[in-house]
Formats: sequence, structure tokens, C-alpha cells
Amino acid sequence: MWQFIKNPNFLALGMGALFGFLMSRAGATTYDFHVKMFMFEDMQLMKVIVTAVIVAMLGVYLLKRFNVRSITTKTPVDFVKKPYQQGLILGAMLFGIGWGMTAACPGTIPAMIAEGKIGALFTFLGLILGTLAYGILKTYLLHAKESSSS
Repeated sequence: MWQFIKNPNFLALGMGALFGFLMSRAGATTYDFHVKMFMFEDMQLMKVIVTAVIVAMLGVYLLKRFNVRSITTKTPVDFVKKPYQQGLILGAMLFGIGWGMTAACPGTIPAMIAEGKIGALFTFLGLILGTLAYGILKTYLLHAKESSSS
């Protein structure tokens, strides 16, 4: 029995379900809360986001401070800074526009689908298509850059 619970996939599924439940309880899966936040009418969701950022910052600090190891693989947890990418600003703007248009960010979409919100399926489809388009465009630009330099 305990071997099943120690399975990394089971642990990830349980943590994801808990995360989705907590987002739902906090109102992060409610379209109206997103709209009211973007209209500066109700800052409940912004408070949830700010709280999550503070908890995450504290958590990362503690993980670094105590050289924590992975639960499943026992390897040291590594925090490598990613280099700045040129399209980061445009990507962030597109992310914000998508969030504003759909009242859902990628983290809330699975929880919205689990709640039975049909609109989240279309948002999920847009997320998949956007990710696919990014991959294709990035590959094309990389090959174009290599072709022009040879």
C-alpha cells in the first residue's frame, strides 16, 4: 500500500488536485473574480496572487538555504537562473492579453475544466495551439538563423 503512495506520479497527482482545490476555494477559477480584478473593482484574486508569490519566495529561499533534496529521487534541488530571451516582453504581453480575454491563466485551466466550465476547454485548446505555434516559429527562426550564417 505505501509503495503506491510513494509513487512520484501519485504524489504529483495528489499535489495537483490539492492545488486545484485550493485555487477553486480561493476564487481563482471564477471568471467574475478575474474580471473584477482586471477592472480594479475587487482585489480578492490579486491578494491571493500576491500571497502565493510571497509564499513561493519564502519557500524557494528556504529550499536554497537548507540545500533540500528531491522527495522522490533524493537529488539536490537545483535553482538555475534562465538567461533573458529577446521575446520575453512580447510573450508576457501576449500572456496578459490572453489572461484578460479568457479570465483564466494556465494554472487555473485544469481546475476550471474539473469544475465543468466548458469555456475553459476552449482556453485550453488556445493554450495548446499557442504553444505549438511558438515551438514551430522558434524552430523556423533557429533554422533560418543557421542558414543565413553558413
